[in-house]
Amino acid sequence: MTAPSETPRTVRRVGSPAAAALADLAAIFDDLQTVLLCCERLITQLSVPEPDPVVVESLWTTALLSYSRCFAPGGRGMGLTEADVEGLEIEGEVLAWHKMVRQIRKHYADPAVNPREVFEVGVAVSDGTPRGVAITSTRQALPDTVSVHQTGAIAYHLSQLVDARIGEHQATVLEGVRALSPTELETLDEVELTEGSEQ
Repeated sequence: MTAPSETPRTVRRVGSPAAAALADLAAIFDDLQTVLLCCERLITQLSVPEPDPVVVESLWTTALLSYSRCFAPGGRGMGLTEADVEGLEIEGEVLAWHKMVRQIRKHYADPAVNPREVFEVGVAVSDGTPRGVAITSTRQALPDTVSVHQTGAIAYHLSQLVDARIGEHQATVLEGVRALSPTELETLDEVELTEGSEQ
């Protein structure tokens, strides 16, 4: 995202449809950056002899949820689409991978499914007589580095796409507010700036 050349003294809230769309794009960009950060940390975790399964699951779940949120249709139509994924200049079956990531996300977000283990109950039998109950589990595999790299690569290219769209929408919003008089600008609500809130 582009930054202004000087720090503004006052920022006013713009409520136009173009500004709302720009805010949506900024949220999508933030989600894609979160995916990238999670993938980077996952590669580090998965490269050690015994990765921490709790950390891996946390990072992978956050990456999956953040990635999928970018494709929510939303009221303003800013969500990414499969056409955006197909248009990326990445080798391989990118759209197929995208669809698989979305399926995996459903598994990890399903409140009725344990993404870590599958449990079964059996009965211990001796001489034809039940002697006890056994609970067994099968541990699900951790994501592999190839899956993480592929997801990160798609998120990286999508973030470039979204960044370009942000630039276009910033120009549209600025053009719209330049048409306002100083008096009209003063009627817009002031946004309180805190450290780190400026883009």
